[in-house]
Amino acid sequence: MRTALVIGTGLIGTSAALALAQRGVTVHLADHDPEQARTAAALGAGTDEAPEGPVDLVVVAAPPAHVARVLADAMRRGVARGYLDVASVKGGPRRELEALGLDLTAYIGTHPMSGREKSGPLAATGDLFEGRPWVLTPTRDTNTEVLNLALELVSHCRAVPVVMDADAHDRAVALVSHMPHLVSSMVAARLEHAEEAAVRLCGQGIRDVTRIAASDPRMWIDILSANPGPVADLLSDVASDLDETVRALRALQSSDEDKRTEGTAGIEDVLRRGNAGQVRVPGKHGSAPRVYETVVVLIDDQPGQLARIFADAGRAGVNIEDVRIEHATGQQAGLVQLMVEPKAAAALKEALRERGWALRQ
Repeated sequence: MRTALVIGTGLIGTSAALALAQRGVTVHLADHDPEQARTAAALGAGTDEAPEGPVDLVVVAAPPAHVARVLADAMRRGVARGYLDVASVKGGPRRELEALGLDLTAYIGTHPMSGREKSGPLAATGDLFEGRPWVLTPTRDTNTEVLNLALELVSHCRAVPVVMDADAHDRAVALVSHMPHLVSSMVAARLEHAEEAAVRLCGQGIRDVTRIAASDPRMWIDILSANPGPVADLLSDVASDLDETVRALRALQSSDEDKRTEGTAGIEDVLRRGNAGQVRVPGKHGSAPRVYETVVVLIDDQPGQLARIFADAGRAGVNIEDVRIEHATGQQAGLVQLMVEPKAAAALKEALRERGWALRQ
């Protein structure tokens, strides 16, 4: 691939353009908002000038509701050898294109499973997709050349290609992305009018649960409008679990011992099923989840503290597998949770204590 046209210069489109440009591809940028395309160009994602002739690949990074229209326009104008989109739903856009009577041999639907709470070109990075799954949904009609162009794009973005059926993809993202986002938003909505004294008690747990609720509502309306059925089905199941959990909690309030026992069993059931589901979430680099030991270090909120911890861990020959930070309420301090292999935990603790770090149990 030598040339590409990215239509839609938000977070995903600009990030893909940055990755392509960094690997020597001549990238042309287009957007319904010319200023946004100019911003992406200024970031090094390519040029906002139109290509003089057909490019190798068109990447449509428009909202799901507009994908088919934008693709149809580009395909009718013959601006490329191959066409793909990066929308978060796949079945609907393809059916729209089929209804328009277009030849879809030069098209493939794709979806990079990566993003951020922030949107727009200024939030884009060339490594946004690195190590992340990138779903490809070819059909028997998909031209081999187009599939190869899509795989080349995925490779340039250093993502991991995953081939799926379009409708299976939409059911999967409803489960792992769309439904969780709504649940996160519903939990976060409970905080909107909560007492300030309660909100000040927020710890890492509530931050983890509500983090994705910070995303742009307009973007999510577009996404959910394109995949409402599978999301509604999953939320119906969640609602059933919520009803059962509420009944179990009410039973725990009862003075009747049998009802309390029944309530305890109900709560234990949902918690255990949660355990069983959580362990299926892929671990580091998409591998099977592993159990790490956590070393908790108290730090001051000053520049360079994290770098010092990582450097001290490196000197001890310990690899940090994951890290979390919990900020202390009302204090310029925090707790850093370092996840390491269990066999390395003792050596890390000893090394950190020798270098003056305060550890917590």
